[in-house]
Amino acid sequence: MQPEEVHLLRHGAASLGAQLDDVQIGQFERFASLLHEANRRLNLTRIPPEQTVPLHFLDSLAVCRAVDMRRIHSLADVGSGAGFPGLPLKIAFPHLEVALIEATQKKARFLEEVVQDLGLSGVRVLAIRAETLGGTISRAGAFDAAVARAVARLSRLLEWMLPLVRVGGLVIALKSRAADEELAEVLPRLTRLRANLIGDVPLVLPGTDVHRRILVFEKVGSTRRS
Repeated sequence: MQPEEVHLLRHGAASLGAQLDDVQIGQFERFASLLHEANRRLNLTRIPPEQTVPLHFLDSLAVCRAVDMRRIHSLADVGSGAGFPGLPLKIAFPHLEVALIEATQKKARFLEEVVQDLGLSGVRVLAIRAETLGGTISRAGAFDAAVARAVARLSRLLEWMLPLVRVGGLVIALKSRAADEELAEVLPRLTRLRANLIGDVPLVLPGTDVHRRILVFEKVGSTRRS
């Protein structure tokens, strides 16, 4: 990463609510290097290297604007892909116990390599579909929060993610600002899903003109499957 990218990462993260020390900055730099190297072989992301900081790292840390991550202890990253938003959140908040859920084998192997290379403890890579994981006795309702970025429509996400979190836990969806249609589709179903919308936070990613919207749902009862 170039000095200006490090500057953007450090100050952009702080503006979102994540204070990064030099060790954490170094982990982000190493993560970026591993991502760029692997992307030439595996086609993990279409975002160019020079946009990694704002459109991957800061986009992931945007969760901090809507949720106090210091109060979250266990996190499921659904459809983690190349590790977003789960790995940046783990680097920024080392106390987190994180499950990176990614069904594509090449991506899951990359995640395992990153976790090992960065020496991250308390991270599991689960090469399984989220809807399957939520139906297992050992995993259902195991997490304080579940998060997803650019995985599926909100209606499908809630059905996948609510079974993963405990009652009182959170489902966090990172969306574009044009999320009104998806939200309107799901609001009438929240009673059946046993969830409430408790956060709707718009923001512009630091260093860009890209608008994001962080939607936060609280699970208020045992999940009812349709």
